[in-house]
Amino acid sequence: MNPNRLWVLVKGELSRLNKYNVTSISILVAILWGIILFFVDSNALSAMLPFILMIDATMMSIMYVGSVMFFEKSESTISTMLVTPSTSSELVLSKVIANTIHNMFSSALIIVVFYFIKDVELNWFLIFLGIFSATAFHTIAGVLLAYYQKNFTGMLVNIMILAFGLMIPTALYEFGILKADFWKYVLLINPIQAAAEVIGGGFSAYSHTWIYYFSLAYMLVGGALLYRFFVLPKFHDYAIKESGV
Repeated sequence: MNPNRLWVLVKGELSRLNKYNVTSISILVAILWGIILFFVDSNALSAMLPFILMIDATMMSIMYVGSVMFFEKSESTISTMLVTPSTSSELVLSKVIANTIHNMFSSALIIVVFYFIKDVELNWFLIFLGIFSATAFHTIAGVLLAYYQKNFTGMLVNIMILAFGLMIPTALYEFGILKADFWKYVLLINPIQAAAEVIGGGFSAYSHTWIYYFSLAYMLVGGALLYRFFVLPKFHDYAIKESGV
């Protein structure tokens, strides 16, 4: 892997995010969340803010990278990249890095505003570690999901199904509706719940038990394995299919 070539590809992916107005949409979403949360009282904010950051790092990451890959497919961009010296690992990794940088920026907007206006107490290192690991994992998952989408509408429908299936149990647990210890262990297999744990770990009220470290390993190690054994091997087939070769 060539670091200089990878950096050029990352800059290209960031430019493409801006070209397709994904960056503008993410900033607008961050502003809307900020306005909504500004009028929430302090007690509710401590529960709402980590949950909103979790949504931004998970389902929004999947939707953003999926949208860009669909637009690339419609413009035959990947078929052009196939004839360059860039390797499959560089092409895939550049998408993961660019989407992670982009999504962390929108999350940072929300965090900074509430840190200064609402005086939210947090650990900067842990909060950005949580957002980084959750965003990277779900970006990788979003790339894999994009391989199997036939059209943009189908992709959005599948993302919504995924969101309801994985996010509702997490929401019910995070807001104290599912209280039994049974759910605490069952939800460990849910990547959305793992993301909620690692992001919540950056807030002062969070207790760092073994569940936090398990969730962090889930995001970091699980993301690496998903990339290595599922996303990367299937990229070439996706690129060839997309190019019509």
